[in-house]
Amino acid sequence: MTWLVFALLTVITWGVYGVFLHSGQLGMHDVVNGRYKAFLFVGIAYFLVAIIGPILLLALSGANWSFPVRGMVWSLIAGTVGAIGALGVLLAFGAGGKPPVVMTIIFAGAPIVNAIVALLQHPPAGGWGSIRAPFWLGIFLAITGAALVTKFKPGPPAPKTSQAAAAAGEAKVVH
Repeated sequence: MTWLVFALLTVITWGVYGVFLHSGQLGMHDVVNGRYKAFLFVGIAYFLVAIIGPILLLALSGANWSFPVRGMVWSLIAGTVGAIGALGVLLAFGAGGKPPVVMTIIFAGAPIVNAIVALLQHPPAGGWGSIRAPFWLGIFLAITGAALVTKFKPGPPAPKTSQAAAAAGEAKVVH
């Protein structure tokens, strides 16, 4: 069950990714280029976690330093599409998308794309007709769930200034 712990780690970290990335973009205080500045620091974080970390782990475990071309190519493709996806998140925010909506669409849509691409790369033994109905129901529910969460997401809290003004108004009425 160790795999489940790591999978849940990813759920949590990717679940907060969009909100934190949007906060970083806003924290740059640059309406035009803030998203690119935030993305630069995502890259720095990847360098720290995804380059230095594995080098240390490989060195400490005594791994060989052989890297077959096929593994390198697919890994570079994976990293590239991951980075393009991260940039897509920032571009969606920059185009007016709100983190709860953008991330809901991404995290509901990504498993669907994953399932279809995996089936295209590794077709089921019995062909596409052998795929059972619960799989297709899951695809439908993911789409429906994303649509419902997006359409009926809770609104933002009332601005603090209006709450303070309302409280001050109530205080004046009482006195």
